[in-house]
Amino acid sequence: MAKENKAPKVLRYRLSLVDDYTHRHIWQVHFRRGGLFIAAISSVVVLIVGAFALVSLTPLKTFIPGYPDATSRMEAQQNAMTLDSLKNVVYRWEFYSQNLRKVVEGADPVVIDSLIRARKTEILSAEEAGELHVKDSILRANVMEAEEFGLGSSSRKLPIEGMHFFPPLKGVVSQGYEDVIHPYVDITAPANSVVMATLDGTVVSAGWSDDTGWSIAIQHDNDIISIYRHNERLMVSTGAKVSAGTPIAIVGSTGRLSTGEHLHFELWYKGEAVNPAKYINF
Repeated sequence: MAKENKAPKVLRYRLSLVDDYTHRHIWQVHFRRGGLFIAAISSVVVLIVGAFALVSLTPLKTFIPGYPDATSRMEAQQNAMTLDSLKNVVYRWEFYSQNLRKVVEGADPVVIDSLIRARKTEILSAEEAGELHVKDSILRANVMEAEEFGLGSSSRKLPIEGMHFFPPLKGVVSQGYEDVIHPYVDITAPANSVVMATLDGTVVSAGWSDDTGWSIAIQHDNDIISIYRHNERLMVSTGAKVSAGTPIAIVGSTGRLSTGEHLHFELWYKGEAVNPAKYINF
């Protein structure tokens, strides 16, 4: 019985671009099945990475459903301010109802001036002043003794968890910290709000960038750096010494990457970005 002729095994393929009239080969490429599979997988990966970068690094992310845009951030800020006003209104109504109850019961109402006077510091007696003087002397002696043995020297370094950070801006965190995509926080606040230094330090950079607008970088002790971007105006220059809470800029919306009036705040510790919300109550 004659053996059946098997079709030859195809190992290579060719993709050609041919002129329909002259049959001239304009372009052609040779490939194998494995190469075609690898090229297809690589194209899909490049397409996914490109789409992710296009969405995450451009204003297109504002079109994603649920992503907070400039309007929603402003509304959140206004809601926070409205909530604070409502708290004051509720407090006044409680004060009014308490006074009304006292009047109905025949008691004397509380006068608001008396509350203000009650908060003023009372004059201490000679005996109380003497006790305070003794306590102050003991405290000063303890501090001098600690400094004598180097316990209170400025060379002592505290971990970042033990440091007290001054809030750079009182506002609403419109976008929180993310390790890879968003290693900083965005804080919205009313126009002309003052941006302040979060720790004592030295201004190592203060100037303009097309992407981030007017920006400031401050070097602090313990290998800590704080960065403030998208400011409307700077109030310090490079080389200036600042203290915690010192006004350094006015909040704004400068730079190509800004989508609204806010402060872009970064905190770096030993060369790595850290989440400022862990150490600062905005």
